[in-house]
Amino acid sequence: MPTDTKTHTTPVDPRSFIEAVDQPVRRADALVLDDLYRRITGWRPRMWGQTIVGYGSYHYVYDSGREGDSLAAGFSPRKANLSLYIVPGYQDYDAILSRLGKYKMGKSCLYINNLSDVGMGVLEELIRTGVTDLAKIYPVTAT
Repeated sequence: MPTDTKTHTTPVDPRSFIEAVDQPVRRADALVLDDLYRRITGWRPRMWGQTIVGYGSYHYVYDSGREGDSLAAGFSPRKANLSLYIVPGYQDYDAILSRLGKYKMGKSCLYINNLSDVGMGVLEELIRTGVTDLAKIYPVTAT
């Protein structure tokens, strides 16, 4: 039974969205992240909702019967911070996160003030691991 999730892909061009980010440092960091995610995943980005730049997608079905589609990995250059989405979450990534640098964590979202606060090699490892782990659970498709 598909559900109506809040976040769907939109026809907005991700690069145009990133280039329109007001804060110069946030915009520059978003451009770096776009290049990083493209290189790591090999996928072209799509906008999910109004503010999330996503790479790849997967279809999930829970034991409850709830199902839907979501981005495989992505980020959002929000005013307060960069929000990075790495599914299936960060619960098993303590060894990587301990080397990352300065961040805050949500359920499956990592908050970084600026890319200069983290090690880029470690961030790359985290994104790659998240995509690999997700593909072990759900079939992931390119976008």
